[in-house]
Amino acid sequence: MDKQKKIIFEDTDRRHADLKIRLHYDGLNQGTFFRMLVSGYIEGDPRIIDFVREYRENNRIQSKRNISRSKNLYEKSQELKNIFVLGDEEIENIFDVIAEENQDI
Repeated sequence: MDKQKKIIFEDTDRRHADLKIRLHYDGLNQGTFFRMLVSGYIEGDPRIIDFVREYRENNRIQSKRNISRSKNLYEKSQELKNIFVLGDEEIENIFDVIAEENQDI
């Protein structure tokens, strides 16, 4: 069994209240909400990946060149996944090979 870890961050009182209201409206609690988002991010849910990419672009978190490269790598991985119906371990190996070939990413 994996050891449980707490993920904590700070935000304003107003945003916290707004979050609680939205969560109540959607019938979710904070833990469920954040675990859901983290799972989607880790598993590469395209909706979350697109949202994160857009956030990075709008907030200049990363250069447009690096964001574009990252997007291309993601799209290539999705194509390969669909073509070969690859498992998670096989996909990880492909990313390792791509990263070795493109060390400046």
